[in-house]
Amino acid sequence: MKILFVADVFGAPGRRAVETRLPSLRAELAADFCIVNGENIAAGRGITAKLADKLLASGADVVTLGNWTWGQSDFAPYLSGTDRVIRPANLSPRTPGTGLAVHDGVAVINLLGIFSLMPFESPFLVADRLIEEARGQTSVIVVDFHAEATSEKVALARYLDGRVTAVLGTHTHVQTSDARVLAGGTAAITDAGMTGPHDSVIGSDEHNAIKRFVTGMPTRLEPATGEVRIEGALVECGADGRATSCATVKVDVDS
Repeated sequence: MKILFVADVFGAPGRRAVETRLPSLRAELAADFCIVNGENIAAGRGITAKLADKLLASGADVVTLGNWTWGQSDFAPYLSGTDRVIRPANLSPRTPGTGLAVHDGVAVINLLGIFSLMPFESPFLVADRLIEEARGQTSVIVVDFHAEATSEKVALARYLDGRVTAVLGTHTHVQTSDARVLAGGTAAITDAGMTGPHDSVIGSDEHNAIKRFVTGMPTRLEPATGEVRIEGALVECGADGRATSCATVKVDVDS
């Protein structure tokens, strides 16, 4: 099985890239399953019900989120009625939605890192619980670990090595060069990158981003527009859920 993971879709440029290119990209890569991280699709901050549906219609089998899950105030009710758009499992259990989806023989787990993001519960402990639950339904388990610290992402991948098919890092928007398969058969990459405008400061227009750093004043960030590309990872695995390959994906898209 080939699993395509599309990293953090940022703003309208990222959304358009997915809508126009994902169907043909799935065919070119012969991807059997596609996961899309959509937590930045609404102008770089959260997601709406309409945009979630657009990602699913464009070829995503499951949509994952992150620290901006609640970035759009009217989105929460949507999560109560879907099993294909998931939020980090280690948010409060009293919030809508779930952090585990099983669809077409693939289990997808969404987790939030501890460092600077302050989830409700440890991702390591929640992962133990959800992997046990997922294994009752499938041996193919993919984890989207939305985290700030490289060390934490590498540690979780090693902690889960041999128990899941892949641990794919998101959140920092800069694709790392460490795509690999660990000794136990788990594919891993520290950060799968960003789908959106790369002539930017991790998706945002550079002028206001720089102004924030120079002045220390609150400044509204807007998505940039140039150098749009799809980034992510392609994982191949056997029926036993063990990964056999892990490679980065980087596709230029006309903006």
